[in-house]
Amino acid sequence: MGHVKASFSGEVAIVTGAASGIGLEIARELALAGARVHGFDLRPPGPGAPGVPESPVPPVFHQVDVRDSQAVEDLVVSVFQAEGRIDLLVNNAGRTRDRVLWKTSDEDWREVIDVNLTGAFHVLRAVAPRMRARKRGRIVQIASINGLRGRFGQANYSASKAGLIGLTRTAARELGPSGITVNAVAPGMVETPMTAGLSAEVRAKALAETATGRLGRPADVAAAVLFLLSEEAAHVTGQVLCVDGGQTALARRRSSRSSSPSGSSPWSRSA
Repeated sequence: MGHVKASFSGEVAIVTGAASGIGLEIARELALAGARVHGFDLRPPGPGAPGVPESPVPPVFHQVDVRDSQAVEDLVVSVFQAEGRIDLLVNNAGRTRDRVLWKTSDEDWREVIDVNLTGAFHVLRAVAPRMRARKRGRIVQIASINGLRGRFGQANYSASKAGLIGLTRTAARELGPSGITVNAVAPGMVETPMTAGLSAEVRAKALAETATGRLGRPADVAAAVLFLLSEEAAHVTGQVLCVDGGQTALARRRSSRSSSPSGSSPWSRSA
């Protein structure tokens, strides 16, 4: 996939969960488009992670736990003081602990909610006043199609992503008057280190759901994110953009079949 033709020259971006997978790809693409990128993660990218040699200013990585509200606030203040501005935020940090709900421990629940939802809130809350002061900002939160439809074995993850969508829409209402847009991208299954350990059965089922005949790539998600961060999306806010190769389209088609007045409906049979 080619690089998105957007310029973020002179703009300052924060990307959470930026050390691998989707977050690293977003950080790389923003840097290639001219942004000064600050990546937040528990650890820096591994030695095998792709760099951005073509970038005028490679991303700078900071180790932080987004569950720690004070650490997040301190780091955002440090970035703002060093750069004088924060223009873009991508809340991507996330994790899974998949269990059916009756086997989900308190720790499993808290771990996923605290990172995926509360962590995003911490960063959003810390960044918002700096954007409001400048009357401009672009925020994208990485949700999931499983926050829209639910998923067997992912009560904690689906709840966290559904909550993130609610947070996105509320923040869009609250920050819109200050010239700030807030949107979400909801990927389907994407080839990342997080999904690499899934069983062949789970991966095959996700592939069968697609209309495109392939699973997503981090670059697919990054392209959608960069669009929503760009000026071309200046009048788009409070929206959820699915990047799923048609997985949710299949779910909608199944739903419409079950609710349509066909021969399978007892009401149509009695008519």
